[in-house]
Amino acid sequence: MNENQKKTGHEESPKIGLGEPVKPVSAWKRLLSKRWVYPAAYVAAAAIILTLVWVYQDASNKPLDSTPASVTDTVNLSGEEEAATEEGTKGEEATEVIASSEDLTWPVANVADVAVVKPFYEKEGSAEEHQAALVQYNDTFTPNTGIDLAREDRKPFEVTAAMSGKVTRVEEVPLLGYVVEITHANNLKTVYESLGEVKVKKDAEVKQGDTIGSAGRNEMEKDLDNHVHFTIYENGELVNPATVLPKN
Repeated sequence: MNENQKKTGHEESPKIGLGEPVKPVSAWKRLLSKRWVYPAAYVAAAAIILTLVWVYQDASNKPLDSTPASVTDTVNLSGEEEAATEEGTKGEEATEVIASSEDLTWPVANVADVAVVKPFYEKEGSAEEHQAALVQYNDTFTPNTGIDLAREDRKPFEVTAAMSGKVTRVEEVPLLGYVVEITHANNLKTVYESLGEVKVKKDAEVKQGDTIGSAGRNEMEKDLDNHVHFTIYENGELVNPATVLPKN
């Protein structure tokens, strides 16, 4: 001990490596020195690899067409609707062609079985023709708006559609019996009165020659017994059926 040490009573610590500074240990090396670092790194790497494999497989399973389903459905539906519209248009055109190519026929199954028992009232007709075409009910006389058909034996007979069309009226009228109205193409309309029974319903589509009912009696023309009163309208105006129906 020197004199200073003796005075203080402490020994002075020796100084180590005064000529070489001590290098500090880096945080990275301290981290790697931990035992859990390498296992954790392996687990993380494995998780990343599995994630990449899963993403790749999911992408490979998807269809090449990336168009959203809603867009594809819309395109398909539009195509179907367009085709349906075209078919519907063609069908309507075909129906119009068929309807326009039809000529009015007698509203009975067998023309030879019936005869006109009361003609249409023509304004330009003679006095004799006017008298034959008047309908008497009680003390009232009215012009006949159509023609009346009946068998010679006055038995009922089948009444048929004079042209293809749509049934727009089915009604029982006290004075007229059952009434059926059919609307056709080209602003034509036919009306069948004095029916004893009806075999069609309103809004039904009928073809030319289809049975719509049978001839019957009515209060307006009792003297005619079983018959059918047949009327034709074109653009809302009465037409003499004798001028448009085929000649017997």
